[in-house]
Amino acid sequence: MAEEKLRINSLAKDLNVKSKDLIELLAEHGYSGKSYMTALESDELSIIFEHYTQLHQTDIAAFFKSYDDKIAEKKKHEEEEKEKAKAAIKQQREAMKPKKPVSSNIPKKQLGPQQPKRAKTDVRVVDTRGTQSVNIAKYDEKLDTFVADPDRLPDSKVKIKKKNTRDQQDGGRNSRKKFNDRIKPKFIPKPVQLKITVPDEISVGELALRMKITAGDVIKKLISMSVMASVTDMIDYDTAYLVADEFKIIVEKEVVVSLEDKLFGNDEPDKEENLKLRAPVVVVMGHVDHGKTSLLDAIRNTNVTEGEAGGITQHIGAYNVKIGDRDITFLDTPGHAAFTAMRARGANLTDIAVLVVAADDGIMPQTVEAINHAKAAKVGIIVAINKMDKPGADPERVKNELTKYDLLPEEWGGDTICVPVSAVKRTNIDKLLEMIILSADMMELKANPEKPARGVVVEAKLDKGRGAVATVLVQDGTLKTGDIIIAGTTTGRVRMMTDDKGKAVKTAGPSRPVEIMGLSEVPGAGDPFSAVTDERLARELVDKRKHEEKTKQFSSDTKVTLDDLFGRIESGSKTLNIVVKADVQGSAEAVKSSLEKLSNDEVKVSVIHAGAGAINEGDVMLASASDALIIGFNIRPDKQAVDAAARDKVEIRTYRIIYECIDEIQAAMKGMLAPKYKETVLGRAEVRQIIRVPSVGTIAGSYITDGKITRSALIRVLRDGVVIFEDKIASLKRFKDDVREVAQSYECGIGLDRFNDIKDGDVLEAYIMEEVAR
Repeated sequence: MAEEKLRINSLAKDLNVKSKDLIELLAEHGYSGKSYMTALESDELSIIFEHYTQLHQTDIAAFFKSYDDKIAEKKKHEEEEKEKAKAAIKQQREAMKPKKPVSSNIPKKQLGPQQPKRAKTDVRVVDTRGTQSVNIAKYDEKLDTFVADPDRLPDSKVKIKKKNTRDQQDGGRNSRKKFNDRIKPKFIPKPVQLKITVPDEISVGELALRMKITAGDVIKKLISMSVMASVTDMIDYDTAYLVADEFKIIVEKEVVVSLEDKLFGNDEPDKEENLKLRAPVVVVMGHVDHGKTSLLDAIRNTNVTEGEAGGITQHIGAYNVKIGDRDITFLDTPGHAAFTAMRARGANLTDIAVLVVAADDGIMPQTVEAINHAKAAKVGIIVAINKMDKPGADPERVKNELTKYDLLPEEWGGDTICVPVSAVKRTNIDKLLEMIILSADMMELKANPEKPARGVVVEAKLDKGRGAVATVLVQDGTLKTGDIIIAGTTTGRVRMMTDDKGKAVKTAGPSRPVEIMGLSEVPGAGDPFSAVTDERLARELVDKRKHEEKTKQFSSDTKVTLDDLFGRIESGSKTLNIVVKADVQGSAEAVKSSLEKLSNDEVKVSVIHAGAGAINEGDVMLASASDALIIGFNIRPDKQAVDAAARDKVEIRTYRIIYECIDEIQAAMKGMLAPKYKETVLGRAEVRQIIRVPSVGTIAGSYITDGKITRSALIRVLRDGVVIFEDKIASLKRFKDDVREVAQSYECGIGLDRFNDIKDGDVLEAYIMEEVAR
């Protein structure tokens, strides 16, 4: 049977104090909301006994001595009473026994009728002592605690014997009165100081719980401090510190250790003696027809030893080339698109960029894009002037053109290395590699091979037989078979590693590309990876990253726009990056020159790329990686570029007049930009057949490829991505019926108001001008 708990009113009666005093004592220690009928728990009883049993040592000893004397006297009195009761019962029984009759010679039959025997009287002893008594046993544990330490009593030889529970219960009301007189404290004890820990942010309810008070008290204190907060609202550490200080509570800062800190530890700088030289990581970029692939093949075949000739059985997107006792790691990326994609994810894994330029062609538009990408990534550039075996090769012309893009050759006093090579004849390949080694020595590229591996995913794919396969480049530390790695939003254990020649390897040091298997999912190109030791924490971190990525997709975070440009400048942003595209190269250079002249002391306008042609997905990728906006002059973005800009939240602005572009950028820099109208594209239609109607004009038989076309919309005629004319719709028909709008995947006839020179393949872009609330 469960032991009955003691209530506040009963204990107050035992201690000869008021129930209100006990309730206030418990509230001071964080146990609020008690009433006089509340049953007390063990920890609450401990607080009360600790408060009311802090007596002077002499008083405690005296109390115990008098308590023992009282118990002994009571036992002696009880023994005497028992002996008296036994004697009285014995006497009564002796008196009730029948006496023997007097001997006589008279026969029994002559004595007359016998008297009936009397029944025995059942004598019952009744204990008339008080039925209500103090259970002193429940106080023994606390009292024993005080004498457990002999130093706390004046005489260490004093020993308290634990009394029989029945003897203590028979103490009666007289013992309660004596106990109450002795237990009254003779001094007020010092309350225990409460300490709590608080993180950088904490909710009001959690703070109240840690302070052991009600949330209402915390809210009242916050209101007095002019802070309006509910139970679920978060407050910072400073506010929580002030609230706790008002309640005389000590606050310490709680150190929150994130999952990244637990897994990766502190990023402490490596000691100089642990750093070893590593191979440079090189990416080859250039125009598609300038021999980039041929140069890569020449580099690989020239430096494969005879025993390994033809032994390259597997190409994994990155490979090593050995020159003497030195290594060079080449990344074989498809143009500069993958290069930009990696940089957009924050992975600048390359040290040197080799720019391939054909000696007979010179600088081409894609060459300019490659230069701008390399500059934006802040990597060293080595120019390989290829196709020197052709009759029309002119390396001096190439060097002269390079100066227009701030690349001054070493022969002319600059710092750009230019090496004339021939991928077909295999000439000067060794010199190019020596220049790469020389540049790497100047950079002093070092890494610590003793650390857990860290690096970047170069490319990844899902193989039908092997599962998720990823090509990774180790940047620091050493990757081993069996290591647990985290790559972006995926994790797994490395089951197998192969190098660029298809050989299985057990370890991979810094600047070594390997192909690994064992990941749970396919990671993204450019995702950083790290080797960890705790698989459970690794899965937790991956789940957290997936949740953050999903939240980020639905967030309203955007890249730089003209609307918030002035706010960025005020908040400390000093550079405005712009990508300029125009219908012809001359216009692009003119717009670039005009925009760069807008730079002032507060903000610098930097045109990171200027080129001719329609705005494509590559331009949006570059702008997203560089936090830039795109300016289009007399051209329009294609469908893929529009979708990519919406996905990456990159702003695209198009103009027909250069002064409008300059004025808007200048107004945005001064904080005066307040556009009244905003252009909204409704849809696009492709012209598939021209119908000429007498006295009406030219009708464009069109197919709606995207969105819809409405009768009231304005029309922009695009030919090869260039704006030809802007007009409004004169007629919109389906078969012979006039309609208000035509949806996607339907055919229709569109007649323009003033433009009749429509041709097959033209694109009609429908848009409206919406007023923007100021």
